[in-house]
Amino acid sequence: NCSCTITFNEDLMPQHVVVIGSGFSGISAACALAKKGYRVTVVEKNECAGGRASFFKADRFMFDMGPSWYWMPDVFEWFFNEYGSSVEEHYDLLRLDPAYRIYFAKNEITDIPASIDALYDLFEQLEPGSSIQLKKFLKDAAYKYEVGMKDLVYKPCNSIMEFADFRMVKALFTMQLFTSLRKEVYGKFKNDKIRKILEFPVYFLGALPSNTPALYSILNYADLALGTWYPQGGMYKIIEGMQRVAEKMGVEFLFNSPVTEIATNGNTTNGVYINGDFFKADAVVAAADYNHVEEKLLNSKAKNYDAKYWDKKVFAPSSIIYYLGIKGKVNNLLHHNLFFDQSFEQFADEIYTNPRWPSNPLFYVSAPSKTDPSVAPEGDENLFILVPVAAGLEDTPELREKYFDMVMKRIEDFTGESIKNRIVYQRTFAPKDFVSRYNAYKGNAYGLANTLLQTAIFKPKMRNKHIKNLVYAGQLTVPGPGVPPSLISGYVAAGEVEKIIGH
Repeated sequence: NCSCTITFNEDLMPQHVVVIGSGFSGISAACALAKKGYRVTVVEKNECAGGRASFFKADRFMFDMGPSWYWMPDVFEWFFNEYGSSVEEHYDLLRLDPAYRIYFAKNEITDIPASIDALYDLFEQLEPGSSIQLKKFLKDAAYKYEVGMKDLVYKPCNSIMEFADFRMVKALFTMQLFTSLRKEVYGKFKNDKIRKILEFPVYFLGALPSNTPALYSILNYADLALGTWYPQGGMYKIIEGMQRVAEKMGVEFLFNSPVTEIATNGNTTNGVYINGDFFKADAVVAAADYNHVEEKLLNSKAKNYDAKYWDKKVFAPSSIIYYLGIKGKVNNLLHHNLFFDQSFEQFADEIYTNPRWPSNPLFYVSAPSKTDPSVAPEGDENLFILVPVAAGLEDTPELREKYFDMVMKRIEDFTGESIKNRIVYQRTFAPKDFVSRYNAYKGNAYGLANTLLQTAIFKPKMRNKHIKNLVYAGQLTVPGPGVPPSLISGYVAAGEVEKIIGH
């Protein structure tokens, strides 16, 4: 009989990084860190991975809670390939054709085809001669996409000097960083419908087209050239695949584990507190809401930015989302549907210029059950209705009901069907819920607006300037909002951790 005492030399153990938040940027950071040899723990306040891309099931319906558009398929393939996997290993990807439908008026419906030749034909029908301009527009956008998505977005934007070489300066001007998207679109196209088709991604996802750099025509290239896709089983299949990849590399996930404090010791962090328990770490990646991290998890002397800074920022819209289970099918809807039957100018004024509850909102309807029978009982319909609203508005049950009645009337008028009396499941998610579930500043849904002064080096910094081993990731830092940029953000943040703490 003998007794043995085993001791571990901490100097020989892998350094430990805690990632706060399990959204796209958080899991992406975790995977990149694990590949670099770090021990990684992802801590998530909610019950499952995904952040804003989580899901829920109710009455045999399955609802994606957040992102529903799958653009830039090359970025997802890059992510999985980076870790020895592939998209095909985790989900079946289908290109939608038509990509989406736009309701301009009751009898003015435009379907956006997947085929580029069919798209040229559509533009010619709307404005003779416009297909030539569209080819030029998409050629320019393709260059921006190639440079932007292969080079610029992978820069941490710590300093202007990252862009100081001649090739990069030339690229910034060629990519029209200092020209507005509106000027680019209006200079090439006269037809109002074409203008709306080309401007809608920035209206819904970021800012006024007149304040958005023409660089963001990369969204048009992603939309019209690379196509709109759908992962069978829902967008959450992406998160499930990413989580599998991470866990295979040894990443640990802790759910229902809200971080209450980032512990600091001088100019470093040595871990985090979760429900009062201390978790030691050699570095922390904050992939949760940037403002929440600074205001609630750090002491005042460790913040990059104060409350005035955030209050002056221009935010992309928040949203009211209605998740509906419908008995029977709804005709005259595609998988993606945009209701552009009201004034774009009024919509923009009510969201960006003079924020208030909209009088006649534009809105979006997704019917994934048109493509995917697994998200609804056989013969029934799954509807996701999103109404963009300004961030920071009052949110009451009465307002939620008012806008539900408003959009349902318009949907029924356009489809010619009675829908409201066939609802068998209903849930609403609005600005207050973005705050409570995601700690979203002002209930924002998409992060900062893509204005020139909120692009690249002008975004909130990835590195904390007071705590050297604290790095931020996600839609409120570089490269910006959206699922593909968030994937890249996590990857870049992991690179910053490696620069700071080494191995």
